[in-house]
Amino acid sequence: MSDGPSRTALWSAAHAERAALADDLASLDLAQWAQPSLCGRWVIEDVVAHLTAAASIGPLRWFASVIGARFDFDLHNDRRLAEHRGATPAETLKRFRQVVTSTRSPLGPTVASLGEVVVHAQDIRRPLELPRTPPIEAVGAVARFYARRDFAGFGRSTIEGLRLEATDGPFSTGAGPLVGGTTLALTMAMAGRPAYCDDLTGPGVPTMRARCNPP
Repeated sequence: MSDGPSRTALWSAAHAERAALADDLASLDLAQWAQPSLCGRWVIEDVVAHLTAAASIGPLRWFASVIGARFDFDLHNDRRLAEHRGATPAETLKRFRQVVTSTRSPLGPTVASLGEVVVHAQDIRRPLELPRTPPIEAVGAVARFYARRDFAGFGRSTIEGLRLEATDGPFSTGAGPLVGGTTLALTMAMAGRPAYCDDLTGPGVPTMRARCNPP
């Protein structure tokens, strides 16, 4: 990538974030594994299984799964999640550890795979109060990627007509009412996580919050 980290660096960052998450998950009790995540109807264990699924499937199998689900992406994700969720949380975690260094991905550029790890790790970490901020270079790469395109229904359309400026790094984009915050908070808000709008400041925040909470 000419405007950011190399493909090797992006995979290295993804592996580091998976490893850090796996280590933190090792101390969870059963109630914490069953706690709601920031990712819709999924509990913590579901999100971990989803991360395992994302690191275990290549483009051909991914397309076959989507076609088999008749392009119902919720059904597709639920089927893959069930495939990689263990009989117990310990087994689910063991399966996740087995893909920590995987470079397999369904489709898209490597930064999309890093974004998957960064966002879903925060879907898990915030409800469990397990703080971790990935390196600014990694989060910045994901922020730039999301700002350029829509991804899973969010991204560019979430920030249209707004000016985003990070308070902890060089990331900035757009023009319009200002939204300021950490690179991680901006990235999570671009990914459609309204909880992170609480961490943002500026006159553009109400617009961004509304887009994270569509009617």
